[in-house]
Amino acid sequence: MSDIKKMYRTIMDDHFPDEMVIKFGDQTLIYRKRTWKIPDDKTGDLIEKGLRYGENPDQEAALYELINGNLTLGGCQFIQPGNGLVSSITEEDMIQAGKHPGKTNLTDLDNGLNVIKYLMDRPSAVILKHNNPCGAAYGKTLADAYEKANMADRIAAFGGCLVVNRSMDKETAEMVNNNYLEVVAAPEFEEGTINILSKRKNLRIIRISRINELERYKTFRFVDFKSLNDGGMIVQQSPMNKIKSKKDFLPAKATYQGKDYEIERRPKNREYDDMLFGWNVEQGITSNSVIYVKDGVTVGIGTGEQDRVGVAEIAVYKAYQKYADALCFRKYGVPYKTFELDVKQGKRDKYALREIEKETKKKRGGLKGSVMVSDAFFPFRDGVDVGIKQGVSAIVQPGGSERDFEVITACNEAKPKVTMVFTGQRAFKH
Repeated sequence: MSDIKKMYRTIMDDHFPDEMVIKFGDQTLIYRKRTWKIPDDKTGDLIEKGLRYGENPDQEAALYELINGNLTLGGCQFIQPGNGLVSSITEEDMIQAGKHPGKTNLTDLDNGLNVIKYLMDRPSAVILKHNNPCGAAYGKTLADAYEKANMADRIAAFGGCLVVNRSMDKETAEMVNNNYLEVVAAPEFEEGTINILSKRKNLRIIRISRINELERYKTFRFVDFKSLNDGGMIVQQSPMNKIKSKKDFLPAKATYQGKDYEIERRPKNREYDDMLFGWNVEQGITSNSVIYVKDGVTVGIGTGEQDRVGVAEIAVYKAYQKYADALCFRKYGVPYKTFELDVKQGKRDKYALREIEKETKKKRGGLKGSVMVSDAFFPFRDGVDVGIKQGVSAIVQPGGSERDFEVITACNEAKPKVTMVFTGQRAFKH
């Protein structure tokens, strides 16, 4: 067992070059490998280290920062040097290296920034795991946002990466310290918060001052590389979210066999708020995906499935499970699954468990009145019927399916009627 555990403490040798040059025709981009001088785990001496390892402990990896070059393709101006976020983290920014970062830690952090750049208008928190949000939330304060994001999926948040868009304060730091996280990133850390957070010796505590400037990153494009098994490569522009306000949503309309179909109920302001929040969070979720949000908090997140009705059902299942767990943890201080096992072993009252299950079912896992968000159109109405059955009040989807008329009909037939808007753009992320 000790040998198995040892592989997670291994630091891979890095044989990648210090500089990487990429040419696009007559244009050249120059990248510099990022390393840090970090105290050695045993001796405390400063040792220069790059990434701990790649996606797995037996994969070498390196982080590169764009330092020179200016790329314009087809009239599209790509991001220029001097705008580094994750790639420009310095020793001073890495306030506590913990088990210094590997590839997954930094890609989680990067995607957290990708999501939170759309949520800068108020205190927000995003917790990620395996490059997908576990929970995302707005809050009246940062502590409020963190509490909501954490309780949205407390189980998945274990060992995750937290990104916040306001300076870390003591109240939030104390709450964070009660949980186990791998990474905490903030634009700044108020006096006394580092002492609180550093009680977790393996925690990576990272300052990214440009979080305060994230609003402008919404309009930046970068070159997205996908390497293939044969050594080939697909290159694409990064996506651009064109939904900036409720005015950018399109009324759900369709024409089929000469007949016009239109959504009958228009969204309320509360629904528009959650539509915007949900579509913004959707930008950071692996496709196929369907999520449910309510009052500025994720309720259920379904990711990476092959069919849309299946992922809608998975998100519902997760919403029920997470709602029951939150009820149980708040009342009894233990996870729902632990309570369930204790009941099975005769250690706890089975009627208390039934009360949790009854309350979860009554509240439909928090889904009643939520907004259902899909990153692509619904090819059939069965997907939206999943959400309607759970009591969603509104749906956001790109539109464009030949069967949009079926989906519109499903919303109009619902009791009470469900409203729906189109985004006019897909949000696939692979």
